[in-house]
Amino acid sequence: MTFSYAEFLQLIGLYFWPFVRIGAMISILPLFGISAVSPQTRIMLTLLITIVVAPTLTLPPPVDPFTWLGVLYLVQQILIGLVMGTVFLIVFQAFVMAGHIIAMGMGLAFAQMVDPGTGVTSTVVSQYFTIIVTLLFLAMNGHLVMIQAVVDSFDYLPIGTHFLNQESLRTIVEFGSYMFSAGVLVALPAITALLLINVAFGVVTRAAPALNIFAVGFPVTLLVGLVMLSLTTPLILPHLQELVTRSIDVLASLRLVGG
Repeated sequence: MTFSYAEFLQLIGLYFWPFVRIGAMISILPLFGISAVSPQTRIMLTLLITIVVAPTLTLPPPVDPFTWLGVLYLVQQILIGLVMGTVFLIVFQAFVMAGHIIAMGMGLAFAQMVDPGTGVTSTVVSQYFTIIVTLLFLAMNGHLVMIQAVVDSFDYLPIGTHFLNQESLRTIVEFGSYMFSAGVLVALPAITALLLINVAFGVVTRAAPALNIFAVGFPVTLLVGLVMLSLTTPLILPHLQELVTRSIDVLASLRLVGG
């Protein structure tokens, strides 16, 4: 029984290349890429997933990771992992944008706090949506869907030197633009009600100029915003399911140049 150097490279690559792709995706995922999760935890999780899924994959080409060809393979895995993580990140950012829109309409745009996921400041309404979406995402086994998506990607995005083609990049950009429309759809009932309230206050101001509209308007818009926020919350789950379904379809449509 002989064990050649090419077979050794294939065996190493069977675990190393999936480790790189999975690690790149986990590094920016909404659930695992936050600052509350330590790098050691992410590495251990990546290693555990790799050990479980690697035996189910086909053997990659025998490529030495310390050669220029190995560097190309490494860059390919990192880019694919980052693209897949970005697609799932867009799902969460759609609700963050919806929270920004609602907060601006109800007068809470000044109430901001640091988002633990992205490290930037966002409104409290966005934080509320982020918490609800995260809990719903876990309840519907979204974390398992993300892991399954990266495992399935080795079938239609095989390990090699080819990168995503132009059509795949266009699909990702279009899905990114869909984040804006999805955020508006989530916030549409609330901003419609707040717009009607502002129009009503405009009419009242013209009818009674002596009325201090700022003293009356802010409490009313805040109260209406809170009521509409409670009515909008049950609509989060259908929108989340639609976005997750679209994200899976986007990932399944990705192809490599010449693939």
